[in-house]
Amino acid sequence: MAKANANTHLTLEERKIIEIGIRNGSTKTAISDTLGKDNSTIGKEIKLHRELSHKCHMPLECKGYRKCVHGRQCTQECPDYVPFTCQRRDRSPGACNGCSKWSTCRFNKYTYNAEKAHSAYRYTLVDAREGVNLTAAEAKEMAETVAPLLGKGMSPYAILQVRPDINVCEKTLYNYIEGGVLHEVGGIAAIDLRRQAGRRLPKKKSSKLKKRQDRQYLSGRSYKDYLAYMEEHPAANVVEMDTVYNNESEGPFVQTFKFRCCGVVFAIIHWEKTAAEMTAGVRTLESALGRDVFGKYVHVLLTDRGAEFSSPEPMEKRDDGTTRTRVFYCDPMQSGQKGSLENSHELLRYICPKGTDLKELGLTGQEALNEAIRNIDSYPVESFGGKCPLDVAEFMFNDLYVALSSYGIRRVEKDEVVLKPYLLKKFRCTASASD
Repeated sequence: MAKANANTHLTLEERKIIEIGIRNGSTKTAISDTLGKDNSTIGKEIKLHRELSHKCHMPLECKGYRKCVHGRQCTQECPDYVPFTCQRRDRSPGACNGCSKWSTCRFNKYTYNAEKAHSAYRYTLVDAREGVNLTAAEAKEMAETVAPLLGKGMSPYAILQVRPDINVCEKTLYNYIEGGVLHEVGGIAAIDLRRQAGRRLPKKKSSKLKKRQDRQYLSGRSYKDYLAYMEEHPAANVVEMDTVYNNESEGPFVQTFKFRCCGVVFAIIHWEKTAAEMTAGVRTLESALGRDVFGKYVHVLLTDRGAEFSSPEPMEKRDDGTTRTRVFYCDPMQSGQKGSLENSHELLRYICPKGTDLKELGLTGQEALNEAIRNIDSYPVESFGGKCPLDVAEFMFNDLYVALSSYGIRRVEKDEVVLKPYLLKKFRCTASASD
């Protein structure tokens, strides 16, 4: 049976459990069962991050060193040489923390430290995502070589003529210095370059620069603020909001809403992905439901930090100044904080696959989108005992169900539900005929 936690990265707390397990003499199997991880994950973690705490003073680790008659000058050719192995160190758990023989053992001793292991993991993770083709040790060695030559006023070109063993091209060395790669490990900054003040920024690089986005709108609307608000208003109804699209420049762009109370999805089609369009989408939702029903079921809108949602005030306030709803934002890279809507996006993607031309597919207007949403909202849900979200809405939140039905979101019979692209074929044909 697959372990529920098997595919997630190890956390600091989990690494501390590994360290405690090693100290107590637990096997890798016992540790993996405790954490819900695979045996190989625990084994690789310990082997990768254990450190040599004591070096054997003999040339080789020989099992018969106590009875050695050769002056302990071990070689593999010695007739009495027998390689030393340790069940605890070399097999399971793979480190020597807490070993009862620590004080008397004269062989290599390895220890695993959770804090150091997690720090090394974080450094490797960031380094890999930044795309620098250097290990920390290599970067430090390069910095130690380059720093004194830069201090003499030499340019990267001249440095590479003096030290060709650095083994990078001039452009790469400039990039490492200007990108701060050598700053953390050697204190080398871009200002140390001889002609830094006079060098023009390359056009390709300057085109990627943009003015820092104003994040003031997040003040009081972060996920932490959302949790505090929900603690004070536990009965508040939450609607998750997002955008789905395939083509960043042409659209269509689908603004999606999911009512947590019943699982119903509502969606609005747009042809531009702007803050003004998304605000208009919230107004459309209020108009479709009616002011009273909207006020009853949309106390909170929870969304991500996409630029199209960066104008919360027009979404929260009506033109007359009254409060329509509250807007909160998930943490960066935390789509699971609105995971219910992300799951519904999977169903939408069955109908509108990634990489396809959605207009060519038939997603040509709100009517076509309503057809897709009707089938998604009529799809049986296991957690609802086989009922679909519209069944739940009709039974428990009838005023919401009536408002959705009036907008065109009506139930489809279970045996007629379609979650395939051909669902939109009739709208594609209609659009072609009108052309």
